[in-house]
Amino acid sequence: MTKVLWPNLFIVGAVKSGTTSLYAYLRQHPDIFFPEMKEPHFFAQPAPSPEQRHLITFVGDQAGYLRLYERSGDRRWRGDASPSYLWSAPAAARIAEVAPEARIIIILRDPIERAYAQYLMDYSEGAIDRPFFEALQHDWERPDKGWGVSQLYVELGLYTGQIQRYRALFGSDQVLVLLLEDLKKDARGVLTRIAHFLDIPEGPMAMVDIAEAHNHYKQPKGQWARWLAGHPVSRFLGERVMPRRLGEYIWEHWMQKDAPKPPIDARAVAYLQSIYGPELVALETELGRPLPELRRSWAAASHAASPPDAGIAPIHRAADVATRVQTEGAVDR
Repeated sequence: MTKVLWPNLFIVGAVKSGTTSLYAYLRQHPDIFFPEMKEPHFFAQPAPSPEQRHLITFVGDQAGYLRLYERSGDRRWRGDASPSYLWSAPAAARIAEVAPEARIIIILRDPIERAYAQYLMDYSEGAIDRPFFEALQHDWERPDKGWGVSQLYVELGLYTGQIQRYRALFGSDQVLVLLLEDLKKDARGVLTRIAHFLDIPEGPMAMVDIAEAHNHYKQPKGQWARWLAGHPVSRFLGERVMPRRLGEYIWEHWMQKDAPKPPIDARAVAYLQSIYGPELVALETELGRPLPELRRSWAAASHAASPPDAGIAPIHRAADVATRVQTEGAVDR
């Protein structure tokens, strides 16, 4: 009987925190295999809403998912880099069921910067038309939640419970928590840490090409580019018909341009600080270390020219946040 080769290495998120770079770097190591499809999202089993179905690519069936790893050969580590897995409680449990000895890599970013980076991506791809502050409020207050249903701008940054979940399932020794700022400052050092974590030779990490920027901010060349990026037909052609790399090249080089990132609305910063302030204190306790890297937007906000609107009701109510955390498994359909 052929042995089922489940992945045993998971880059689980957070969204817009460097998962694409880690995927691109680690797949260059001879002991690590990642399929061409970076984000199969198999263990999250997304159930996208009709209006977002064309924006979400995933593998829903076990046979199709395992085919991604048929060419992994005898490599020690077989990887899956799906950022939905950090938020999704069912995904974590499903991974633990089939691969209890797996290694889990989590990479984090200032949660306010993370939410804004996700919004800019969504806006560029035509998924969102609201201003950021309005989009935050609307997404938080909507009753229907899920990967490919809502944007989860706030929920995806509630890291503490998500990390605790993986540590409880796999043990702290099998979970490595990294920071995007460390990857930016010292990619070689981070790769060496990962080599030690995976017990593989660190020498090949010195040969990894880290020169290319992955998934950095670019601006659509016009409304036509946003329309094409969000249209079901162009998404189908770019993701299902033409080679994946060609579709990515067209999007990155023909439909986008380099541009400075637009400044974040100060109201949105205050709105998110009211949630993430207590959250980061809890995270520091969980990880046993200070995390100034995750408070970069706090320092930036102190220099903001415009104060937040005093009439805006923040969403820092502890009960609201606790409810979102407790129900995230139930709404991830």
